[in-house]
Amino acid sequence: MSTTTLTPTPTDPATTARATDLHDEGRIGLRNNLRHIGALVRRNLLQIKKDPESMFDALLMPVIFVLLFVYVFGGSVGSSLGGDRQDYLNYLIPGLMAMMGMNIAMAVGSGVNDDFRKGVMDRFRTMPIARSSVLIAKIVVELGRMMVATLILLGMGFALGLELHGSVLGLVGAIALAAAFGAAIMWIFILLGLTMKTAQAVQGMGMIVMMPLQFGSSIFAPTQTMPGWLQTFTDYNPLSNLADSARGLMMGGPLGHSVWLTLGWTVVITAVMAPLAVSKFRKKS
Repeated sequence: MSTTTLTPTPTDPATTARATDLHDEGRIGLRNNLRHIGALVRRNLLQIKKDPESMFDALLMPVIFVLLFVYVFGGSVGSSLGGDRQDYLNYLIPGLMAMMGMNIAMAVGSGVNDDFRKGVMDRFRTMPIARSSVLIAKIVVELGRMMVATLILLGMGFALGLELHGSVLGLVGAIALAAAFGAAIMWIFILLGLTMKTAQAVQGMGMIVMMPLQFGSSIFAPTQTMPGWLQTFTDYNPLSNLADSARGLMMGGPLGHSVWLTLGWTVVITAVMAPLAVSKFRKKS
């Protein structure tokens, strides 16, 4: 009788770890997932505490933009609105709320890219946690930074004489709408951060995306004087829809279809970009 010795087939440790991670991820419940997100949010907040300079953009950007546009362009653009600098202030502040999410979102992509280069994300991927929790925690913290920037923006506006013609509920609705859209945009920049090789490349690509969307919109000036082809672009520009929605909610003007278009853009961007970002996070080497 012969005896056959079975030798275990060697397996790649990385493949085994990845399979174990995915198996564990599938068994993670909602409660544990929320607990993991909370722990990662705390970790990101501690990073900000150790590096307070990372808050400079959220703290200073609203002040600079308000002072720059109100006192440089407020007189001329205010005249085109049929009023003065005060009328332009009431026009500008809701528009800048729409812009805050875009500017803060670019920092998310750069942060994700930097974490991968430092090896932080590799450690997270070896843990039995949902891959999406890492990215969601990033978005939660950046939404907090966005809220800080928005409150400073509104504080500057009221200090300069901003008049709220709508209700307080409308103001809260405008902030919530801007936050929801900002979270959707963050998924785009997270995907860029996972795709581009360096944080500088993420910032460069972000500026290429942001500049046409911001200045080809109704954020800074009315679109009636723009060429016809540019007006067509601004009509479908999600930032124009968000700015018009914020003005309607804050100033009591007509909302039209801008709110529904903004919500539609938010849902579509999140539904497309969030799964792509999570999938790229899992596969990124």
